[in-house]
Amino acid sequence: MCRPHAIFEKSFAVYLTPLVKRALLYLLLIERKNILPIYWKTMTTVTRRKPVSSSTTNSGGTYNDLASNSISQSNQNDRESRDRDDEGENDDDKETRLTLMEEVLLLGLKDREGYTSFWNDCISSGLRGCILTELGFRGRVELEKTGARRKAISNRKVMLLDDTATGDVLLDEALRHIKETQPQETVQSWIEYLSGECWNPLKLKYQLRNVRERLAKNLVDKGICSTEKQNFFLFDMTTHPLNDNVHKMKLIKRLQDSVLSRWPNDPRRMDRRILALIYLAHASDVLENAFTSLSDEDYEVAMKHVRELLDLDPDQESSKYDPKMETMWAVVSAFNK
Repeated sequence: MCRPHAIFEKSFAVYLTPLVKRALLYLLLIERKNILPIYWKTMTTVTRRKPVSSSTTNSGGTYNDLASNSISQSNQNDRESRDRDDEGENDDDKETRLTLMEEVLLLGLKDREGYTSFWNDCISSGLRGCILTELGFRGRVELEKTGARRKAISNRKVMLLDDTATGDVLLDEALRHIKETQPQETVQSWIEYLSGECWNPLKLKYQLRNVRERLAKNLVDKGICSTEKQNFFLFDMTTHPLNDNVHKMKLIKRLQDSVLSRWPNDPRRMDRRILALIYLAHASDVLENAFTSLSDEDYEVAMKHVRELLDLDPDQESSKYDPKMETMWAVVSAFNK
């Protein structure tokens, strides 16, 4: 016969067993402290986002470093893009993009003979004006800022804006001279210094030598010209006749269209490189070469529009354009004197 207290213990065990098991499990977890943290840690790593440090990344670098590198790369890409755009906006093939200096020289070269006219004594200074204009277009130099009293553009100094190399030897050499010169000089002075036409012997170190030959070599490298030796009775001379006149004819066509079919009446609507080329080709005495194939009627119209451009006041026009064009207008002002 079963004892009464045994029956009570059995029924108590039946009802309390689940509670006892849970209590024992809980006590076991509390006693074994290494079990609960593991369980909690496992849960939190899955259900909660791990806080990210503001100064470190998984790759070991800092976010500040990455941001700085990103900005530097972006600035470099912008500069390269700007140089590409300024070097040749109308050419599709990278190999045939020409600088203003190369375009002016190409206009002045005789197609078959491969040299410029012996009687042209303007192209030397004209090419130096091209160099300064190109540096201005590429954002490497600018004219000094004016205060409340506006200064004549011919009297404003050339200031270094960015000394990053352009990739063109002549441009980089001129840029280096401008960077090293203190105090700064005007555009008129720089044209004289770079061409070696100054009376100050201390400034002769700034002369750019063999400019035409170096530009012709660039045209050879770009497949536009070739190199030959010609005998002129007393001496031999290296010449650079054109391989073909395709590139030169495209350049001439652009110039002709700009003052004929595409004449905008307002110079501010003209492409800045074409506008600069008209001024610089005229200063270099090679603009006429682009109009020799025109009929008499078209020639008169073209020259009428060119004269309209030449009659513009550089000081007034410089305030209407992008600041990058101020250097060009200063060059125009220097050649108008």
